[in-house]
Amino acid sequence: MTPKAIPNQERLIFALDVPDLDSAEQLIDTLGDAVVFYKLGLEFFLSGHYFELADTLKSRGKKIFADLKLFDIPPTVGRAVAQLAKRDVDFVTVHGNDAMLGAAVEQAGDMGVLAVTALTSLDRGDLDDLGFACDVEALVLSRAKRALALGCRGVISSGLEVEALRASVDHALTVICPGIRPVDNVDDQKRTMTASQAFSAGADYVVVGRPIRDAADPKQAAMGIQEEISRFFN
Repeated sequence: MTPKAIPNQERLIFALDVPDLDSAEQLIDTLGDAVVFYKLGLEFFLSGHYFELADTLKSRGKKIFADLKLFDIPPTVGRAVAQLAKRDVDFVTVHGNDAMLGAAVEQAGDMGVLAVTALTSLDRGDLDDLGFACDVEALVLSRAKRALALGCRGVISSGLEVEALRASVDHALTVICPGIRPVDNVDDQKRTMTASQAFSAGADYVVVGRPIRDAADPKQAAMGIQEEISRFFN
């Protein structure tokens, strides 16, 4: 598979999961040019400074992934996406059925809609608890195929399912892999792999949060992952 024409430095998406504006701005200043792409999730959304920070990031030439996992009746999802599309946001996540995804795509404009397949914190036991009578890989593949047919730009998928996804879904689909860990994992993410493993499987982007945010030297941690990405693609 020929990799998509994405600048190497943009392939790392940093999950800016912090509770307040001061913490966010300090991390952005610390990371400097080591990170180009930022994921802004629900925790920071509830800080009350979401769009203020989004504007700041754009003024610094950064890209934004609004990880809001929208889930509501289709008209509400569509209107929410229409509101977000007024901002200069690159990606938004929707965690819903076909009707919700279709409503989001209809209102997204140039913003890319990403369908959530199965959260990386879930394993087969969790799916059983939720009433899904299938394994994780089957669920991911089904949702990815439907997302592409509905016009979504891409999907969020654990790296563990990417190889099978690439074997059965059009390569035009953008695949973003969260749950990236540089070492053996001991936190709440159950389906993880390293950045190189994810890219080898066919990922286009990786999302990294805690291994950078909680590092003694966050910029050095980010640069280490950027160097890993550069070695893989060059």
